[in-house]
Amino acid sequence: MISFKGAQYPKNVILFAVFFYVRYGVSYRELEEIMHERGVAVDHTTLNCWVTRYAGAIAEAARRRKGPCDRSWRMDENYIKVKGNWVYLYRAVDKHGKTLDFMLSQRRNKPAATKFFARMLEFNGLPRKIVIDKSGANTAGLKAINKMLKGFGCPVPIEMVRRKYLNNIVEQDHRFIKRRTRPMLGFKSFASASATLAGIEVAHMTRKGQFTPRLCPSRQFSELAI
Repeated sequence: MISFKGAQYPKNVILFAVFFYVRYGVSYRELEEIMHERGVAVDHTTLNCWVTRYAGAIAEAARRRKGPCDRSWRMDENYIKVKGNWVYLYRAVDKHGKTLDFMLSQRRNKPAATKFFARMLEFNGLPRKIVIDKSGANTAGLKAINKMLKGFGCPVPIEMVRRKYLNNIVEQDHRFIKRRTRPMLGFKSFASASATLAGIEVAHMTRKGQFTPRLCPSRQFSELAI
């Protein structure tokens, strides 16, 4: 359960604002106007603080509570601008397009790729194969994971597939993230970018029905805070 202790507004108001921002293409000032129209007087800087504070926590809950996935995975990176510099959003989906995990990294290298693969295994179990691009860093990262698994006594390594057309699923899935981040024109801090992108990813997962499909996306998002 996510703590809202000390918040000056009701939990449902905060969750509505956070979901609305990460789901739809609005700025903080536009969201401020929307909240005012609904009788909630809140400043755009406060809305920014809510997203930074709660979106990441909701994403952590989402990682543990999402539904099962297929054992055939697709992994790729997206580019995000933070303080005028490009950083890397590692993302992965299964062969049906369900989101597996995501991680913002300041570098695109073997340690970053290894860390992301390890995170995926922690929250999603052991896959049969992972489709990657021809990046040397991703190749080295997956080889490091297989070496680690062998050391733990895993008899069968994860199959590495490097065929670009098989990664079309995750590349198409990038579109939702790009469509939401494009109007933002970059982020001012890495921490803010990481939290906001995590919220955007979770909102995207609710559209895919990865939590409680019978509920609407906003309800799925809110239930993750309970």
